[in-house]
Amino acid sequence: MRKLGMLALAAAMAVCSGAANADTWPARPIRLVVPFPPGGGTDAVARLIAEKMSVQAHWTVVVENRPGAGGNVGLDVVAKAPADGYTIGLGQTANLAINPALYPKMPFDPLRDFAPVSTVASQPVVLLVNATSPFRTLKDVVAAARAKPESLRMGTPGNGTVAHLAGELLERQARFRLLNVPYKGASPAMMDLVGNQVEFNFANTAAAIPQLTSRKVRALAVTSAQRLRNVPQLAGVPTVAESGYAGFDAITWTGLVAPARTPQAVVERINLEVRKALDTREVQDKLAAEGSTPMGSTPQQFADYLRAEHQKWGGLIRDANIKLD
Repeated sequence: MRKLGMLALAAAMAVCSGAANADTWPARPIRLVVPFPPGGGTDAVARLIAEKMSVQAHWTVVVENRPGAGGNVGLDVVAKAPADGYTIGLGQTANLAINPALYPKMPFDPLRDFAPVSTVASQPVVLLVNATSPFRTLKDVVAAARAKPESLRMGTPGNGTVAHLAGELLERQARFRLLNVPYKGASPAMMDLVGNQVEFNFANTAAAIPQLTSRKVRALAVTSAQRLRNVPQLAGVPTVAESGYAGFDAITWTGLVAPARTPQAVVERINLEVRKALDTREVQDKLAAEGSTPMGSTPQQFADYLRAEHQKWGGLIRDANIKLD
């Protein structure tokens, strides 16, 4: 009985300690781990949000890049950090929803080892053709692909990327088959589309916008649920859903996570500052410049969304037997 009493006292003290930490937090700099190298899209979003939170709340938010294994290395650092609110990470679709089904072994469980804080931004995939292509609509693509299955080439940034999986999802829903041509990144895939080495390209908006601006490629559809009316180069491009495939939605998203068991008061405080940042015109304009849309949420909304994305992409990868190589 005495041992049980001591355990109960220890548990009570731990609860009180967590509450006190939440009341005085933050007392030192906050580390924001980005699981990709500097200069990429996820890094840019992280630095933008970190800067706005620092200005708004007078916090010191230090961005730390920890790339490797498709984002798994950096997020593993977050998963194993103390749950005190001083380490957070900017995850995204690949490492939180796709990798668990793609990698034979994961160093963390996205649904168990993190406290979701807030979704941050979303970015669709764009179906592109060369500017000289005879295809003018998604309907044209489907008709040609059905007429000659696997004869038309679809360039993607690599197997298991959102662009690749968006193409697989579209093929299944529209009942046609393209020949998947995976590249090592968005840049070489785009170069081959411009050079007419492939007929189509599923690309992220950051890669698509410069080529659309120079009129070297043409956009046939975006994979988000709504049109990108805030992006001049894509404002008039229809969605896949409105092109005849209702409910189609395949996007890259980013979201802030903290280690599991981080005090809820701390999670809510970070969430408040993230959403305030996303409401500013400066952040919205900078996101729009690369084809992204603000995607703030409550922690619970992010948790629900993460579970749904985990199930959607995992199911597709298993059904299509998609491998990393």
